[in-house]
Amino acid sequence: MKKVLLSMIFASTALLANAQKSEVEAAKKSWMDYANSQNAVTIDLGALASKMKVSADKKKEEPAKPKPTLAEDLAILNVGFAHTDLAIGHEKSKDMPTAWSIRALIASRIALIDTTDFQNSIAKQQVASEAIEKAEALNVKKDKSVENDVKDAKDFVENAFSNRGMIAYKRKDYVTAYTAFNAMTIKNPQDTSMFVNAGLVARLAEKYPEAVASYRKAIDLGFKDSYSLYSQIVDITGTNLKDSVKYLEVLNEASAKYPDSTAFIGRITDYYTKKGDVAKSQEMLKKLAEKDPKNAVYQYYIGETYFKQALSLQEKRNDIDQKKKKEYDDMSSKMMANIDLALPYYKKALAIDPKYADAVDKLKSIYGFKNDTPNYEVMSKLLITLDKK
Repeated sequence: MKKVLLSMIFASTALLANAQKSEVEAAKKSWMDYANSQNAVTIDLGALASKMKVSADKKKEEPAKPKPTLAEDLAILNVGFAHTDLAIGHEKSKDMPTAWSIRALIASRIALIDTTDFQNSIAKQQVASEAIEKAEALNVKKDKSVENDVKDAKDFVENAFSNRGMIAYKRKDYVTAYTAFNAMTIKNPQDTSMFVNAGLVARLAEKYPEAVASYRKAIDLGFKDSYSLYSQIVDITGTNLKDSVKYLEVLNEASAKYPDSTAFIGRITDYYTKKGDVAKSQEMLKKLAEKDPKNAVYQYYIGETYFKQALSLQEKRNDIDQKKKKEYDDMSSKMMANIDLALPYYKKALAIDPKYADAVDKLKSIYGFKNDTPNYEVMSKLLITLDKK
């Protein structure tokens, strides 16, 4: 009797072990069902993909099936995920590498495709990451199917980040988009495009320091269009952060890297002009011109420092009662003195770059002020020619 009882215990144990292993098989089946529902001859769904091949002839004979809805896809995957819960929760199968690799595969796919519930996507991504780690640790025999499942799961996890980021961006949920793209930069610290994406959505989310930091990192990593990133950093620092010290620092840095940029040099000139420190602006520009005398931009903006003062004096003169002739004439004299100082710099800029339309436009204005009709007409004609080009 004891012998019979002992046999029954052994039999029950074997059945239980097989039952738990069947949970793994059931999870695999759910994955297969999901894969087959995608109507692909072969799809990148890991080691199981090889089992899902169908002949081209057979595929042609079969009528195309309608693509399942997201809800239907998630329903199939959730069934499989539930089976992995049972498999890893039992003593007899909790250390099976396949139990963990199929769990990683299913959870990571849910994380990738669930666009309706970001919290579920994030939670499944975490589960997948933990399952990947466990599968790799348990796969001491280097089972190829486990390795393939893990590889695909890693791809799904990585794509889940960017997928959530793009969807959140399109929904104008910029905070969620930033979280996703920033996570991608941590995972792939050399990917400049992810830093640019993170910077863009951070600015839209009004996370201005984070936006600057992301753009900075992209520049440091050698992003090709760093000019546009510098422009973004300049705007954010000056407009949003209102940090005048950092603003000037980044402007100087950007103008040194892009010496031909009228935008950066112009902003520096405007910065000093607004502060009432025209002399500082002129000093800086003249030093740049000495280092690079063939740079038309520097000559142009030195002229600008004088021309803008002339315009400011003109506004003040317009407020003077013309009966106060001496005061009016004195202001006119100062205005024309600045125009005369600006003239040679604009002429030099045009001599260096004969197609410099802005310099032509300013020369036209100056000759108009001075009632120099012949030169005014020359500049007018030249400007029309350049505009047509």
